[in-house]
Amino acid sequence: MRVAGPALPSGARLLVVDPGEAAAAGLRSYDRVRVRLGGRSAAALLAAVGGIVGPGEAAASLELAEALGLRGGEEVEVTLAGVPPSYGAIRRKMRGESLSPDEIRSVVEDVAGYSLGELEVAAFLLAQEMRGMTPEEVRALTAAMVEVGGRIDFGRPVYEKHSIGGVPGNKVSLLVVPIVASAGVFIPKTSSRAITSPSGTADTMEVLAPVEFSPEEFREVALRAGGAIVWNGGLRLSPVSEVFARVGRRLEIDPPSQMMASILSEKLAVGTHGMVLDIPVGRGAKVETLAEAESLASRFLELGRAFGVRIQCAVTYGGQPVGHAVGPALEAREALEALSGRGPASLTEKSTGLAGMLLELAGAAPRGGGKAAAEAALESGRAERKLREIVDAQGGDPSVGPEDVPVGEKSTEVRSTADGYVTRVYNSAVAAVARAAGAPEEKGAGVLLHAKQGYKVRRGDVLFEIYAERESRLTEALALASELRPVMVEGMLLRRIPDYA
Repeated sequence: MRVAGPALPSGARLLVVDPGEAAAAGLRSYDRVRVRLGGRSAAALLAAVGGIVGPGEAAASLELAEALGLRGGEEVEVTLAGVPPSYGAIRRKMRGESLSPDEIRSVVEDVAGYSLGELEVAAFLLAQEMRGMTPEEVRALTAAMVEVGGRIDFGRPVYEKHSIGGVPGNKVSLLVVPIVASAGVFIPKTSSRAITSPSGTADTMEVLAPVEFSPEEFREVALRAGGAIVWNGGLRLSPVSEVFARVGRRLEIDPPSQMMASILSEKLAVGTHGMVLDIPVGRGAKVETLAEAESLASRFLELGRAFGVRIQCAVTYGGQPVGHAVGPALEAREALEALSGRGPASLTEKSTGLAGMLLELAGAAPRGGGKAAAEAALESGRAERKLREIVDAQGGDPSVGPEDVPVGEKSTEVRSTADGYVTRVYNSAVAAVARAAGAPEEKGAGVLLHAKQGYKVRRGDVLFEIYAERESRLTEALALASELRPVMVEGMLLRRIPDYA
């Protein structure tokens, strides 16, 4: 079978063939096949689709082409691959059984080699979500993910800040990284794109500068600026982590065991010595109680010790969005405002608290003096200058101001229908409305909150604005906002019982 070019990116190893050609070879769509070219072979998913290639031809995705070294025009051999043995391990985990390190390694290796498709990956994630994993399984999963990935040696101590996510508007890394780097602490931050939120750190930073680099480029950028904020998936240091994140994003799940293994494997890939882990707690967050936060922190500390990484966990308030902006461009604007001293108190308070912990962990501030040092870096303008240096090193415009960041041209205001107080801002509802508006894929989409919990409002006051890049998205988001009511306004009299005229 001859492979036509050019290859197209798809996020998976795909081989597209004519339906008649597939039938003649006894193959069907979604079959797992083995594609061979000379002495190289790779697993792929078969797609039998008419009108793309003719009889005797096939089209390969970019991922498959890279694995085999295809340029177009080569003759390849295609055979049925069958179900890999690791699928049995996934079925065992679905039944709630514990897996051995060898079984977990087989799953990870088959995910890395594309021998397992997204349906099997989804089954593995759902099994973790529903059945959980023991500490021994999480250690084995972390070790296996590190083994199949790559590493970067920066030649100096590396410090990191990471959040488990789950709270909209959590753009604190755009403040923490420059605050810490301005004190001479090396912080080459690898960040994820959004999984369940309207914007991940990488999505927000991408508004200001490119975030996708090769490992060599990342090393050069980070060493030049003393820090960086890049997308971990582009580095391909932990390729399995990105596969899990992509499938988890579609399912809107992030199992704690997988989250822990993914976070630590990514940090080990860049040689992290110490890390501050942000665990937001509150209604609507991933972790809703202090007891759950303490349990997760304990598991993270144990996992870090097993791999020689010093971890400190910060349990932070997560009952409502951080700051007022939710969505990549809106959050980038707010981060720039905060660095210039005009940001909301919740954002600067959380950022300086986390940065202070990192400064103490790295020995750049005395115990108990980290927050004051972080505040000084922010107030003096050193942090803002450092972010602009990082933006410049990553290929962005270092002179960019908040007003230069474009947001969605389509917008609408949602106003209060009564006098009263904001009694609750629902994280999940705000996130859902922002995603319905197009975030994070459409950078200008999102939600801008005008009132948060405790605010006094009057009838007709703006509670929040919705931004979108397309009218159809704005309409969808507004309809969802009417249904979910992300911002709850109530008076002092909540209810009358019995309710009579």
